[in-house]
Amino acid sequence: MRQVLILSEYIFSGKIPSEIGLLPDLTWCRLSLNKLKGEVPSSVFNISKLQSLQLLDNELFGHLPSSIGKGLPNLERLNLANNQFNGSIPTSISNLSKLTHLSLADNLFSGHIPITLGNLRELQYLLLGRNWFTNDLSIPDQEFLTSLTNCKDLKLLYIGDNPITGELPKSIGSGNLSVGLQKLFARSCRIKGTLPSDFGNLSSLILLDLVGNELRGPIPTAFQGLRSLQRLSLSQNQLQGAISNSLCNLERLYFVDLTQNKLSGKIPGCFGNIASLREIYLAENAFTSNVPSTFWLNSDIQILDLSKNLFNGSLPLQIGNMKSVIQLNLYGNQLSGGIPSSIGQLVNLVNLSLSENKLQGPIPDSIANLKSLQHLDLSCNNISGEIPDRGPFINFTSEFFKGNKGLCGASRFNVTACKRNTPKSSSKRRILRGVLSAIFAAIVATTIIILFLRARNRNSSLLSLSSFTIDFMHEKISYYEILRATSNLSARNLIGRSHIGSVYKAIFSPTSFVAIKVFNLDVQGALQSFDIECRVMRNIRHRNLVKIITSCSNLDFKALVMKYMPNGNLDKWIHSSNCLLNFRQRLGIMIDVASAIEYLHHGYSSLIVHCDLKPSNVLLDEDMVAHVGDFGIAKLLTEDQLVVHTKNLGTIGYVAPGLVSTAVDVYSYGILLIETFTRKKPTNEMFSAELTMKSWVCESYPDSIMQIVDANLLDANIREDVRANFQRCFTLIMGLALECTTDLPEERPNMKDVAVRLKKIKIEQQGQ
Repeated sequence: MRQVLILSEYIFSGKIPSEIGLLPDLTWCRLSLNKLKGEVPSSVFNISKLQSLQLLDNELFGHLPSSIGKGLPNLERLNLANNQFNGSIPTSISNLSKLTHLSLADNLFSGHIPITLGNLRELQYLLLGRNWFTNDLSIPDQEFLTSLTNCKDLKLLYIGDNPITGELPKSIGSGNLSVGLQKLFARSCRIKGTLPSDFGNLSSLILLDLVGNELRGPIPTAFQGLRSLQRLSLSQNQLQGAISNSLCNLERLYFVDLTQNKLSGKIPGCFGNIASLREIYLAENAFTSNVPSTFWLNSDIQILDLSKNLFNGSLPLQIGNMKSVIQLNLYGNQLSGGIPSSIGQLVNLVNLSLSENKLQGPIPDSIANLKSLQHLDLSCNNISGEIPDRGPFINFTSEFFKGNKGLCGASRFNVTACKRNTPKSSSKRRILRGVLSAIFAAIVATTIIILFLRARNRNSSLLSLSSFTIDFMHEKISYYEILRATSNLSARNLIGRSHIGSVYKAIFSPTSFVAIKVFNLDVQGALQSFDIECRVMRNIRHRNLVKIITSCSNLDFKALVMKYMPNGNLDKWIHSSNCLLNFRQRLGIMIDVASAIEYLHHGYSSLIVHCDLKPSNVLLDEDMVAHVGDFGIAKLLTEDQLVVHTKNLGTIGYVAPGLVSTAVDVYSYGILLIETFTRKKPTNEMFSAELTMKSWVCESYPDSIMQIVDANLLDANIREDVRANFQRCFTLIMGLALECTTDLPEERPNMKDVAVRLKKIKIEQQGQ
């Protein structure tokens, strides 16, 4: 009878009991993602029927037994990654003839990687990175790469972050590796010499990562043979020469990073014609001449980093064709001329850096229309004219405009005020001021009289105080008009309800809609929630936060007037049978939410913790852009205020126990991430004290991850490569969610990192 032991969930500590070795029929042992310590009992390495031993992500240490190759004759998977194992790899490990997966990465192993690993003919995945292996590839009995050509099924080789020296052998491009190897990671070693031309024979290679070595010479023209290559990472080396036209034959390439080398000359124009290309990093080289026009005409490029080179010429109007670009870095070159107004057409642009060039002329006002723009650096140029003070410019500081002597604008930019056209005669100004003062006084007097008359005739069934008005779309809207717009706050206008109030759709005209949140002041805490939302939302501005237009307040009525979100909340779209979001939409929404929370944590003068992040508080506008709302229990914190406990905050299932800090929102975000892609609420009846949402994901991660994905995202008819890409991205998302929901707050990532990682996943997903 087959026996399986799976206990993976960050909850177990202490030592692995030796009694596990007394289970002779055990075939699968997975104790990953715990806090297990000490040495692995020797008895575990003698369970002869064991096929899979996975102990990754613990605190285990000690040597691997020299007899490991004898005691586990049926072993197919051995994963000891991310522990503290030390010593050398026993040569007997090459006797595990059925081994397909071997991962010893992220440990303290030392010595030499044995050349006998080439005897593992069934090996598919070999991960030895982030250890202390010291092979010198110039010494025959230490050069292990050639032996791996015997592994006909090897798909992934990870040896990076080891002090491995010597030159890459030509043999790596021959034998079985030339047919099957898909991913080669060898970054941050000490590998020297030139790139072997035989690399061009690796026809199945998808990813080549040799970042941070000591490679020199040109990129071989033979690389044109890498017809399957999607990611090429050769940054932080000493590569020289020009980029060959032959690289333009890499028709599947979507990521190229050649940053920090000594490359020079012109970039071939055909490079920008690669249809699959999405991310281009060529910074800190010595490229010259104009930027190829094909880059500006490529509407699919998402990231273009050409900073710190010797590019000259001007920015053409065609730059507006880069409709997908998110990040455009051109700083530190010799670009001249004006900034084209067509940059305002780059609706997805998040980061634009043009500093340290020779640009001149005004800042196009069209840039102020870029709602996604979060970072703009125009410093150290010859730019002149007015700095716009609307749109994203509201969040920019003076440092991004310094070094331009001709700029003017708001005082917070540390520039002179712009001159305005004013009457020439001082006497005319005095007369004008007098007339305006008289008009203003008349308006005030008239308003007071009207308010007095309305108060006297007011129906007592409404408010006990005088009528008030609100500033809305540059008009004054009375309380009575609000009642008319909501049909006297009728049920048919009701679009949301919580324990502290209700939200109504208000219709002021056929084209003018808002949402009005009315607080139930009979409920304890409602008044405090109103005050908190007003205080929190008064000054913050972000495209992914619900916009508060104004507030209505007197002793017995409190309401917020907000931008109306026609597509409701995320909860409806996840759990309603009438609504359906595809994978890309869900990922986009979660990136929006991450951007909003990142702004609250890191982008505002005060630290703001939302404390109640959940699907019903994520609202969707007409373009399905997400906006985080409901700040009724949010906390504005300083360092001496991080003492509030979460036990009375938030919603069950979404809030982590402990003190209020940004880590509380990160935990909630992780739960939200899981719910969005699995369509399971944390309060689902399937979950209990024994099986939480997090442990449910852990049990499936990563090998069985597709068993928990929302079935609506699966399509039996999609191509295999598309399905594989989907599985990779979903696995990365669930891995990130598990990091966000780890028990210790200090071990959770911050929202800056979360947002960046999700954007990278989006780029990978779109690359398919």
